Amino acid sequence: MGISIFPITESFAAEIGDVDLAAPLAPAELAAIKQAFWTYAVLIFPAQTLTEQQHLDFAAHFGPLETSVAALNGKARLRLRADLADVSNLNSRNEIWGKDSRTRMIQLGNRLWHTDSSFKYLPARASLLYARKIPPIGGHTEFADLRAAYDALPDEVKARLEGLIAEHSLANSRLRTGFTNFTDAERAGLPPVPQLIVRTLPETNRKTLYVASHAGRIFGLPDADGRALIDQLIEHATQRRFVYTHRWRVGDLVMWDDRCTMHRGTEFDDLRWTRDMQRATVSDVANSCEQESVAIPAA
Repeated sequence: MGISIFPITESFAAEIGDVDLAAPLAPAELAAIKQAFWTYAVLIFPAQTLTEQQHLDFAAHFGPLETSVAALNGKARLRLRADLADVSNLNSRNEIWGKDSRTRMIQLGNRLWHTDSSFKYLPARASLLYARKIPPIGGHTEFADLRAAYDALPDEVKARLEGLIAEHSLANSRLRTGFTNFTDAERAGLPPVPQLIVRTLPETNRKTLYVASHAGRIFGLPDADGRALIDQLIEHATQRRFVYTHRWRVGDLVMWDDRCTMHRGTEFDDLRWTRDMQRATVSDVANSCEQESVAIPAA
């Protein structure tokens, strides 16, 4: 018996059944999962029971694993291993963080629309988030389909965007929330990087927007105009018609294509309820400009 695929919409987000991600996958199962991933961009695997290593082993089928951003801060005490991102409201002692926790201040940026690791020169290809404990209310994740958002743009806007390059950095998104307290090691490890605003997915040859709250200026445009254009594109791409909201269950593993989606976490009472999630992130094959042979402008 093969895997079961239940699309949530015709072309965006699907639930995958009849598969145990803790067990070795048959070649046909893995091929079917990959094909569904290229088609739907967001896949939900309910009722999984995974160790950290099993989570990472499944992610590794899609490319090399990233090191988490938190590991760049040499002074930080990590709750999880360095190749898993800790998407929780817990400190290293498994206690709910305090109101003024530095980690809390950084992670509030996850409530902005973003795509993982676009602020790295080698950005993310896919993210795989696993729910170990969830709050009773709130704490959902919203996903926006940037392929459909691009398709819906007027032709004159598509022509204007072709070849434009934005500068992404973690500081850009955190500045939107008022956080500026990065360590010297974090700043040195995450300098601003160029990324195309429109890119082509090699598996489907489909064009997609590639925007996020991490994007700041656009090369060749006045800074204010560039930021305004990025905000307009984010507003366009996050219209309800392009968005799927995932309401988590313990044991859900959700994976998404960072090249053609944005996502954000919704609010919950993070000083009262535990939300314990861990994310494996897979690197893309190259910078988005390099993949399409677009010259990177000088800094």
